[in-house]
Amino acid sequence: MITILLADDHPIVRQGVRGLLESEPEFEIVGEADDGRTALQLAETLKPDLAILDLMLPDLNGLEVTRRILHASPHTRVAILSMYADEPHVLEALRAGAIAYILKGTSTETLLFAVRETLAGRRYLSPPLSDRAIEAYLLQAGEASRAMDRYDLLTAREREVLELLARGASYAEIAERLIISPRTAETHRTNLMRKLDLKTPADITLYAIQRGLITPD
Repeated sequence: MITILLADDHPIVRQGVRGLLESEPEFEIVGEADDGRTALQLAETLKPDLAILDLMLPDLNGLEVTRRILHASPHTRVAILSMYADEPHVLEALRAGAIAYILKGTSTETLLFAVRETLAGRRYLSPPLSDRAIEAYLLQAGEASRAMDRYDLLTAREREVLELLARGASYAEIAERLIISPRTAETHRTNLMRKLDLKTPADITLYAIQRGLITPD
């Protein structure tokens, strides 16, 4: 039996995907989550064969959840299920380690095909993303081999703080969310801005949008 974890903050999406996958005898849904942190905890415990994650999960975005799942459970394959078809989101999902990027408007037949491709270890990107995204990804990968991506210098906690700052959270709110002190949150901000060569709070938000970590309001 192939075990699958679903994470999406919209119950109707989870129900639809669950119903589709459970109609196939080889699939078993072993866990569901409506936020990123819960998805990560379930993945670490259940170690499913496949995790299907919404890109913009609350609490911890799908990109960061992907990175941490693959670290905690290397055999788990990750497919991103998203409504965003723009290239930055696709490329960041691939960089994070996702093997598939599936648009939410896809047909049920295509979703099943994408899931099976992912489980077989073959990259899948929903049309019309495939050609341009793979080409851009390969180009970016080539550039990355010549120059380190500054984002890779951030710690996992600094990436969390970056996302929260970009969403407008205060030091006090970050401290409460991450169970750290406001002073520590400020220190993380200072360090991540230095590593990314950012100068102002507006730079943080713009950087997060350009990386596909958040979407413009």
